[in-house]
Parts: sequence; structure tokens; C-alpha cells
Amino acid sequence: MITLNDYLYSGDTVLKILQKYTRDLRKEAKLTHNEIDMMHVNFLIQITELLEHNDFLTAQSQKIREFYKYMAHEYPFLAFTFKGRIKSLIRAEEKFNGYIVEYIYDYYTKHGTYPPVSELKNKLSCFRDFIAYRIVLCMPKCHLKPGEDQETASIRYLYEIANVLPGFLEERGFTVESAYGVKKSTSPLLNEDVKTYYRDYICGTSGEGYQSLHITVYDNSSRSFMEVQLRTQKMDDIAEIGPANHLGYEKKQQDERARRDAIPEGECVYFDEAYERGMRLLQLELADLDVNMFSAVDNSLINDGCGLFRGRLILPYEHLSRFQNDVID
Repeated sequence: MITLNDYLYSGDTVLKILQKYTRDLRKEAKLTHNEIDMMHVNFLIQITELLEHNDFLTAQSQKIREFYKYMAHEYPFLAFTFKGRIKSLIRAEEKFNGYIVEYIYDYYTKHGTYPPVSELKNKLSCFRDFIAYRIVLCMPKCHLKPGEDQETASIRYLYEIANVLPGFLEERGFTVESAYGVKKSTSPLLNEDVKTYYRDYICGTSGEGYQSLHITVYDNSSRSFMEVQLRTQKMDDIAEIGPANHLGYEKKQQDERARRDAIPEGECVYFDEAYERGMRLLQLELADLDVNMFSAVDNSLINDGCGLFRGRLILPYEHLSRFQNDVID
């Protein structure tokens, strides 16, 4: 079985790794008539094409910047950052294999048998977050009213901004996608007419404390999907350097092992291979990797100049709140 790990120790660039992995996986899929591996190949091709042909991101990020300017004008007292990235190769590979493991496990648990290949293929055609933008905001303490809680105030403005975002993007050539009831918001701060678009991880906090608002958008100009995430600074800290980051990693390994225990080994090749690929990625020692423009001291101290682990940066915009940074352009 071919895995991404096989290509992470030769000093190649991320693009060269993708090309080799795609080529070899395609050969193996043809030999074994593995339809899911062929879906995997097409998934890798999407990532490769995005890395090779991403000129459209300049125009797309400029449209996102218009919302940044809108926020700077309407909410000069807030501090906020805009960041964009192309999903990292390792995270994308983890997600693809994780979808397979999760779907087969859920189907097997419910039906006592394995899903038809057609259903599994349909599940694997729904990736919408290769490109993602994140808006992180915070109400500075110097602007709080007497007795006002900083996080409560920040959340109030986060939902207020979320109410405006769908219409703002629609006016600029984007089509906002329905969330189809997934993590539907119960917050009274989010308008009813936009609730259908958001996956609200603030109302339904995960066991690791992860909180965020997610919305998926189709860019009609570039014919690509993108995801926009909205968080307060506290939510972002928990997700990036707090419990949601560390505990989420540990819980993921526990969940994967529990699913492995439930599915008899050797009965479903799609589960077996996806599980093995996923676990090998989870167990990577990043300091041992040899990838061009990537270095790590350990799994926390990382200098990722190629988008292998942290993703490729699209844009950073920062607004430091009124009286600190009055310049918008």
C-alpha cells in the first residue's frame, strides 16, 4: 500500500511529492481496480492544480479585503485579523482518509454491513475547504463599557458581522452555500435569514472547547469553493494553541483506534487502507522529515515555508482598533 509518508524523506518540494504520490497511487489503483484510490488520485490532482494555478487568488483575496475595509470602517473600535490559506498537504490527506474511516464506521455501526462504493464515492466529493479565510476579532478592554465582559462583547459583534457577510459576498460574485442543517445555529444573535448558511460551533461547543462559525462560499469567477471562519480571539487561541488543538489530536487517535477495533481487519480494504494512512500521518515525527522549505524541531516548533503542515498563506490583514491604527488603505 502506498502512503504519503513514503515521499516525505527525500528532500523533494511539495509539488514534486504530490506528483510522485499521484503517479504511483494511480498505477496501484489501476492494478487493484480500487475505485476509492482513483477518487484519492483525483483529490490529489485538485490540490496540485490549486498550487500550480492559483492566480485567481489575487482577485479573490482582494474581494475579501473589501470586507476587511468594510469592517475597519464600521467597527473601528474592534481589533481583528484576516488570514487566508490553502489547506496543507498533510491536513488534506488526513481529512480525506478520515472521511473514509468515519463514514464506513458509521455505516457499519448502523447497518452491520459496509456501504456501497457509489455511496462512499459520493461522500468523498464534498470537499469545500481547500481554500479558507479566517476572521478573528476582539473587543479591546479599553473600549468596554463598565461591567461588560470582553468575550461576551466580542461574540455579540462576531454574530453582527456574520449577519452581514453572506449578502456582502453575494454582491461581489460569490454564491453562499447552504449548510444543510449541519450545526445549525440556535443563537438569537444570528438572523434567521442567514442561519441556513452557517455551521455554528459556538452554540454546540465540542468536548475540546472548539468554537467557530463556518460558512462555505462558491466563487463564480474562479469556479472554486472556499470556507470563511469567524472566531473571537479567545476561540482562536483555544483552537490554535489551547485544548482544542492538543486534546483534539489525542482524541482523534483514540477515536481512530476505537473504529479500528469495531471493524474486522481484512473485511473492507477501503477502511483498512484509509485507517493505516491516517494513523501513519498522526504518528509523524515532523523533525525527521526532509521536505524542501520545511523544518521542525518537534511537532510544535515548526518552520513551514512550503505549506506541507500549516498550509500556504494567502493573505494577512490586521486592524489594531481605533486610536492605534486609523489607516485603512
